[in-house]
Amino acid sequence: MYYTSGNYEAFARPRKPAGVDSKTAWFVGSGLAALSGAAFLIRDGQMRGDRITILERQTVPGGALDGCQDPEKGFVIRGGREMEDHFECLWDLFRSIPSLELEGASVLDEFYWLNKDDPNYTLRRATVKQGQDAHTDGLFTLSEQAQKELIALFLATRKQMETKRIDEVFGRDFFNSNFWLYWRTMFAFEEWHSALEMKLYLHRFIHHIGGLPDFSTLKFTKYNQYESLVLPLSKWLLAQGVNFRYGVVVTDIDFDIKRGRKQATAIRWLENGIEGSLIIGADDLVFMTIGSLTENSDMGDHHTAARLNEGPAPAWDLWRRLAAKDAAFGRPNVFCGNIPASKWESATITTLDKRIPAYIRKIAKRDPFSGKVVTGGIVTVKDSSWLLSWTTNRQPHFKRQPSDQVVVWAYSLFVDKAGDYVRKPMQDCTGEEITQEWLYHLGVPVASIPELAAGAAKTVPVMMPYVTSFFMPRQAGDRPDVVPKDAVNFAFIGQFAESGERDCIFTTEYSVRTAMEAVYILLKIERGGVPEVFNSTYDIRKLLAAMGRLRDGNEIEIPGPAFLRELILKKIEATELGELLNKYHLS
Repeated sequence: MYYTSGNYEAFARPRKPAGVDSKTAWFVGSGLAALSGAAFLIRDGQMRGDRITILERQTVPGGALDGCQDPEKGFVIRGGREMEDHFECLWDLFRSIPSLELEGASVLDEFYWLNKDDPNYTLRRATVKQGQDAHTDGLFTLSEQAQKELIALFLATRKQMETKRIDEVFGRDFFNSNFWLYWRTMFAFEEWHSALEMKLYLHRFIHHIGGLPDFSTLKFTKYNQYESLVLPLSKWLLAQGVNFRYGVVVTDIDFDIKRGRKQATAIRWLENGIEGSLIIGADDLVFMTIGSLTENSDMGDHHTAARLNEGPAPAWDLWRRLAAKDAAFGRPNVFCGNIPASKWESATITTLDKRIPAYIRKIAKRDPFSGKVVTGGIVTVKDSSWLLSWTTNRQPHFKRQPSDQVVVWAYSLFVDKAGDYVRKPMQDCTGEEITQEWLYHLGVPVASIPELAAGAAKTVPVMMPYVTSFFMPRQAGDRPDVVPKDAVNFAFIGQFAESGERDCIFTTEYSVRTAMEAVYILLKIERGGVPEVFNSTYDIRKLLAAMGRLRDGNEIEIPGPAFLRELILKKIEATELGELLNKYHLS
């Protein structure tokens, strides 16, 4: 397997791999990585669907890509997914999956047309003082020192950033900037998270720097991620004959590990409390999703706080057992061993009448009931003790959502700090109390907050102990390669597997990329070329555009006397470099 760009191999259809008809495939978990892997086996590997089995502990597929209506509690989404043009593997997959909304269209067609007709951007990125505009005004407010630190991170090698925290490479100027406000709340980075991961994000999304302040870089699905992505993909897989087995907890996988050869030989599980197992031959393939950002999630309700579940975590326990068998299988404790550093809480707020939506409209400057973009991404409450952010996507957010209701998603990075209205940490708050805090920062008159929070909304809080575990400072070897060296019939997939490309985690793209790599390597898919990451980090135009925006439009200062600066600029102004500097407001 190798990486490629362009249309030549992207449009070619591979021939059927040798021996595929004699193989079976087993997936541990049914998150996006597993569903994608199954789809690539069928589409590109030409494996029959009935030879593929997906083992899942829960009762529905999708993993972290969820979205449901609890009969008692209300609508629930643990998180949301931001997408962009250059999720090359994701769109390669969904061009082949039929839309459930539009006859004759793919999921990609549906997504493309939606975002073409209703482009995303925000009209208010941040608020202060109970719903007033924070006037970030599209500026990054990076001092010269902060800019130097950002450039130093960008130019550093991966090795230099291994095990380092973000606060070890940046100073106070940087953390006080609008750039950090945009960045940390959009991607959920904390100061103690991995400097290496931040570097990878900078390279991966350098072409979107200019869109950070207004989210014009982002694209969203019509409905929640489960109904828009997981449901059409899982229905297509079922139609191909793929076997879904729910209520199965995979507890261990056996391996025959010899010098120069590693083979999975058995899968062990609990199904309805009964032990079961399957012998795996050299021709059978095993794809393991390791780790989980939503493991041990706990759901509260409007009158009950979500609890922090630090008990046994099956997904992490499985990876620990696997890692004990071979050093090449990663070091899970690097990611799951510090819950206080990896936790945060989200809440799904459903408004029950039109009183609260009036306040949403005031901040978003758009009608929440229009069916079009509302906030255009998160609105961050800049002066919130919780560092609360919230968003209202296109409504209805669920297909079964009543037309007079609005679903809002909120999350906080500082869940253990006391609130500004509710003098309690978010992690101790009921859904009603979280609603009160949100309404306070929405600008609702204080006297009206208790009554509105009690009767005009229903809120479901969700505590997630491991939600940013993949951002923990790490080094090479902490995550296993997708297909470890000498592995003959197994692969690791998902957010905690190490792609061979320079991609970054916490994206739908990464899950699909690891699955595509795994299938292409193990089946030796003839097409061979997994799409490489968009090469914006090597594009001088994108780099200059980003530099211009990061400097808030200020020209590059050339040290020395003025006559020398003018001489240098005169020399280059008639060149292509001069045109580029002028185009991106750097000269």
